[in-house]
Amino acid sequence: MECCRWTTAGTLLLASLILSSRTARSEEDRDSLWDAWGPWSECSRTCGGGASYSLRRCLSSKTCEGRNIRYRTCSNVDCPPEAGDFRAQQCSAHNDVKYQGQLYEWLPVSNDPDNPCSLKCQARGTALVVELAPKVLDGTRCYTESLDMCISGLCQIVGCDHQLGSAVKEDNCGVCNGDGSTCRLVRGHYKSQLSASKLDDTVVAIPYGSRQVRLVLKGPDHLYLETKTLQGVKSENSLSTTGFFLVENSSIDFQKFPDKEILRISGPLTADFTIKIHYAGAADSSVQFIFYQPIIHRWRETDFFPCSASCGGGYQLTSAECFDLRSNRVVADQYCHYYPENIKPKPKLQECNLDPCPASDGYKQIMPYDLYHPLPRWESTPWTACSSSCGGGIQSRSVSCVEEDIQGHISPVEEWKCMYTPKMPLVQPCNIFDCPKWLAQEWSPCTVTCGQGLRYRVVLCIDHRGMHTGGCSTKTKPHIKEECVVPTPCYKPKEKLPVEAKLPWYKQAQELEEGTAVSEEPSFIPEAWSACSVTCGVGSQMRLVKCQVLLSFSQSVADLPIDECEGPKPVSQRACYSGPCSGEATEYTPEETQLLYGSLQEFDELYDWEYEGFTGCSESCGGGVQEAVVTCLNKQTREIADETLCVSSRRPPQLLKACSLDPCPPR
Repeated sequence: MECCRWTTAGTLLLASLILSSRTARSEEDRDSLWDAWGPWSECSRTCGGGASYSLRRCLSSKTCEGRNIRYRTCSNVDCPPEAGDFRAQQCSAHNDVKYQGQLYEWLPVSNDPDNPCSLKCQARGTALVVELAPKVLDGTRCYTESLDMCISGLCQIVGCDHQLGSAVKEDNCGVCNGDGSTCRLVRGHYKSQLSASKLDDTVVAIPYGSRQVRLVLKGPDHLYLETKTLQGVKSENSLSTTGFFLVENSSIDFQKFPDKEILRISGPLTADFTIKIHYAGAADSSVQFIFYQPIIHRWRETDFFPCSASCGGGYQLTSAECFDLRSNRVVADQYCHYYPENIKPKPKLQECNLDPCPASDGYKQIMPYDLYHPLPRWESTPWTACSSSCGGGIQSRSVSCVEEDIQGHISPVEEWKCMYTPKMPLVQPCNIFDCPKWLAQEWSPCTVTCGQGLRYRVVLCIDHRGMHTGGCSTKTKPHIKEECVVPTPCYKPKEKLPVEAKLPWYKQAQELEEGTAVSEEPSFIPEAWSACSVTCGVGSQMRLVKCQVLLSFSQSVADLPIDECEGPKPVSQRACYSGPCSGEATEYTPEETQLLYGSLQEFDELYDWEYEGFTGCSESCGGGVQEAVVTCLNKQTREIADETLCVSSRRPPQLLKACSLDPCPPR
């Protein structure tokens, strides 16, 4: 009877099998309460992404679990540009319907954060905003810069693969679920340099296919566009007013303010765009730009070359050629070498023509690869020196067909023997980058606080990579010094009360620093201060300061070079006071006081302002004032330096103290 005895483990296993069977049967019963899904409905749109639904019927007299409707996306092809915005079409459908007894031309109100799937429209030329329908049509985008769509009045997540509920997104290059390797980030800074002979200048050329273009001009000048299609058709747009424009089927958002202009293009560009600046004032203007440029030249693996032997066994190789994705043609290898992201694929080798030769009674022995008789090949001399050091030149070389025998001796042969592969080019462009040019930085503050003084600026010779170099003409160098006038009168009223200065650490204790949020304008973003370097007395604190910008389309933060952020850079080091040390008096030595005042400037500068005593009293009796003397010092040698060397630091506040307080004797 041993076979009929159940163990505890066997009992548990049986119970588990019974429970599993019941669970499976209950799920089967639940699904069997529903009829089969019906056919998919017609798509709600013919283009631009719509929605389709399918229904099923509950076969039970009781309530069925689950939903009786399901959705999927459809018509996921781009609409023609003339089709217009789907939400705008729904608003304009109410133009011939009176609202409160009056007809209006309705415009869409997009990106409603509270209810993005209601049809809110604004009457043209008025502030009147009305909800004309509680729900937009299925397939309407929830937000202008998103693929998410409204279905039955609810915003549904849609990935770049056009699947409902998908979280897959495009990378910065526009590739769905891509890794960003098919494009490169381009950013830069342009500064206008006025010339009597020039009315305009080129800021930057942005090639076909670029995305997330953003330019900000600050100053009195104006931006305008020149475009060139792949067919060579050229056009121009003056960008005279604020608004949305369609230029060569690319949607442009342009904003014009009194002191700046902002240009945004989501892309991809359908033509080559050249952004230019038109000089309109005597003051300088600056333009910051950023965009993602597609990598249009890529390596493409070739087919296998002809076999090295017609019979008896040979070998054949592949190669790689540089391919222009725009023109669909092979170009010189140098275009692919321009992109560090491009890695040339290694050649592949395979055996070929293994059938025995007719005159042989057996198979030819397949020799190792390095002993094969090599194919004739093109061989070239080195390139000549470029005809120009910058701005585009030409270099040449000679190319001949050669053959190498089994001993490694090379001899020239007829060119037709090498025609199985394209002949290498004899000439090529070289040094196509721009020549170095002068770049003037911002003017320093005036060297005086009243009256006439001087201001300075740094003028650098910058190459095409933005690096400091030489080679600029001294004849065209902008001036580095000019006179300036501060309209403040050069006198101090006697009736002004003396000012008592407090130590900076006291001021620091009273002020709360506010964090700076990353925005679409390049700005300095300081991190939190480190702990004080000492636990008592006077120490120092450090923090990291970055130049960052928010990329609106991808909602990601990009680090920029420090010189692309305007305005003064926040200090990265300051003094801190942690209270008196044990047994220490609270009074400060002159050195400690100076260290505390020095925290108002950055410690990493060689030259800085410092207080050097007070002037004589303005009155001999009856009450006068003394003014603290501020000098520019070399922080290493402690020698007095020219004030122009301290223009990059903030001048310390004016300090006054009362003096000669004894009353004057009667006259």
